Amino acid sequence: MKFLASALSAFALLAGVTGPTIVLAQTPVAEESTLDDIIVVARRSQTPIWEVSRGGRSLILVGAIRGLPRDFEWSPTGLEAATVRADRILYPPEGRVSPADIIRLIWRGRSVARLPEGTTTADWLPAETQARLEAVMADERNEDWRVQGFFLMQFSLLQNKAGFSRGGRDVDDVVRRAARGARIQGESVGFVRGDELVDDLLTASPAASAPCIAAAVLAAEAGPTTFTDRAEDWRGLRVPEVIGNPLDAALGQCWPWGDPEIGPQLRTQWLTALSGALDQPGVSLAVAPLRLLAEPGGVLDGLEAQGFEVRGPEWKFGNPAAATGD
Repeated sequence: MKFLASALSAFALLAGVTGPTIVLAQTPVAEESTLDDIIVVARRSQTPIWEVSRGGRSLILVGAIRGLPRDFEWSPTGLEAATVRADRILYPPEGRVSPADIIRLIWRGRSVARLPEGTTTADWLPAETQARLEAVMADERNEDWRVQGFFLMQFSLLQNKAGFSRGGRDVDDVVRRAARGARIQGESVGFVRGDELVDDLLTASPAASAPCIAAAVLAAEAGPTTFTDRAEDWRGLRVPEVIGNPLDAALGQCWPWGDPEIGPQLRTQWLTALSGALDQPGVSLAVAPLRLLAEPGGVLDGLEAQGFEVRGPEWKFGNPAAATGD
C-alpha cells in the first residue's frame, strides 16, 4: 500500500491534476482598462510578465513555475489587481481524472511501481547515468530503488534529493482566486483525459524515461538548494537562469511534459489557445508554464518571429538585445 500511496501522490504532484475549471460570467467594470495600465499593475508582482501586441491585438503572458518553497515570499498583489482588470483569463490544461481512473491505477499499480520483472535500472539506463544514480542513491537504507519504476523514481529524485515540492502559493492559485472574486471569465486551454494519463503510465517503456532519469539525477546532484535558487531566480526575473536550472530542466524532461505522447498534446493546446486569444478583442491574460514560453524555440521566440512585439524580461540566453521590461 505504501507504493500505491506514493504513486498517487506523484501522479497528483507531477500531473497538476485539477477538477473542472469554473467559468464565471463577466461583470462589466465601470472604467475600461488599457493594456498599458494592466501591465504596469501586473509588474508589481515580481513575476516574469510579457506584453505581446500587434495592431489592436494584445495578450499578457505570465510565466509560472510549478513548485515554490512553502515559506517563499513574493508580491501577488499586483497580479491580483491585473487579473481583475483583464477581459479573460487562460489557465493551464486540466487533467480530467475520474474515480475509475484512480482505481485502475491502483489495480495496476505494480506496473508503475516496479520495473519489468527480472530487470533493474542498470538494464535500462546508459552506464554513465547508472553510475551517477548509484552515487546519488548511496545513502539509501536498502536496494529497492534498483527495481523501482521510473515514474516513481523521477518523483523520488526530484522531491527527496532536489527538494521539489508544491507547498508555496503559486501564480495559478493567485490568479484563479482573484478572477473568481471579480467574476472574470476564465477557461482552461484544454484538457487531458484521465484514462489517457493512466494508459500512458501503465504502458510506457522504461527506455522512454531514461532521459528523464538522467535529468533528474543531475537535479539530485545539485541538491535541495536548486529548488530555492530556482524560486529566487523566478522572483528576480532571471528567466534564462530559471530555464537553465537543473531542477526546472528535469521537470521539462520528465512526465508529463517530457512524455512523447502527453507533452506534445499539452504544447499544442497552449499554442492553439494563445493564437486564438490574440484574435480576441480586449486584453487576455494567460498563466502559462515559464519553460513553455521562454525555452529556445518556445512561444516567445515564435511570437517574435511572427512579427509580434514582445516586451518583458530578458528570456534569451546570451542575447542582450532581447526584449526587456520597462
